[in-house]
Amino acid sequence: MNQSQSNDPLHGITLKTILEYLVAEYGWEQLGDRININCFNDEPSINSSLKFLRKTDWARAKVERLYLNSISYDERHGKNKPETDAGQSETESAWDRARKKKK
Repeated sequence: MNQSQSNDPLHGITLKTILEYLVAEYGWEQLGDRININCFNDEPSINSSLKFLRKTDWARAKVERLYLNSISYDERHGKNKPETDAGQSETESAWDRARKKKK
């Protein structure tokens, strides 16, 4: 059973999902400031932006790059960071934390 896995971090993520994430994260105005294209600055909408980005490779590449830079490494790889309490060292073991609670 040889299954090849894609090394593309955008594999399985639609352009619409990427655009919706960026709009939610930055809003149209800030998105237009970060990537200066008319579909983000002049009466922006998801549908008009998708239409433009699907036809324009250089603009799509900029949007994809911004998306990849915007999400954390852990989100891209499906891993969650361990939650830590304020002032707690990430290298501190569960055993050390349990002993501190008993004191």
